[in-house]
Amino acid sequence: MIRHLIALLLGIVAGAAAFLALLYFNPFTSQNNLSPLSVGSNEVMNLTFSPVASDSLVYTNNGETRIKPHPEKVLQLWEASVRRTAAAATVLYDSRGGMAGVGVKFSSDSEATRLMNGEAMVESVWHIYLPGRGTLFVEQNENYWSYLREIVIPAYWSSVDSWKGNWHGTITAGPGVLGLGRVVGGSGEFADFESSVTESITARAYSVAHGPVAADSNLTIELPLRVGQEVVAED
Repeated sequence: MIRHLIALLLGIVAGAAAFLALLYFNPFTSQNNLSPLSVGSNEVMNLTFSPVASDSLVYTNNGETRIKPHPEKVLQLWEASVRRTAAAATVLYDSRGGMAGVGVKFSSDSEATRLMNGEAMVESVWHIYLPGRGTLFVEQNENYWSYLREIVIPAYWSSVDSWKGNWHGTITAGPGVLGLGRVVGGSGEFADFESSVTESITARAYSVAHGPVAADSNLTIELPLRVGQEVVAED
């Protein structure tokens, strides 16, 4: 009886290990880290920011994740309707490193997540305010599978509970064609503006205890001709 029980437990462990290995090494879950906008011919606007919570003006979630709200006494999102949502307000910088504006991002875990298909999905929206220029609204589906597989999981496996390296990837995965996000203008020079966007992350350090430690993110927004001409004139 004991031998059968031990054999059953070993079988369960071996099966779980095989499943996790298949999930991690599945060659069909590779993610394209090249943004379609980076190889296009249209003008683009690049806005950079830090995804590190402590670098934000304010960051909050339900308070139960590895990434803690910032500042410490900010209200947390305990209500059932937003319990799986994170909100952040952050400074946005232009391609020259100058302050371009402020962005507010809301991100929620998506029910479309399918890890066996390489899909760790998050749904997000941005409200972007660029003083002197106008406002933009961004809608995205984001896929963090490559980020989880190449950064987060190795950090948990590491004896020092951290990861260091140089990783770059595009996280935007829709809802538009070619995996692009959607941008709608709100006011100023972006009024009646519709376009596409991708968001990418360049990571250098990750901690199991604190989440991203050293990283930069980039929003690449495709500009229609009239807005692109104004940007060229400003340069």
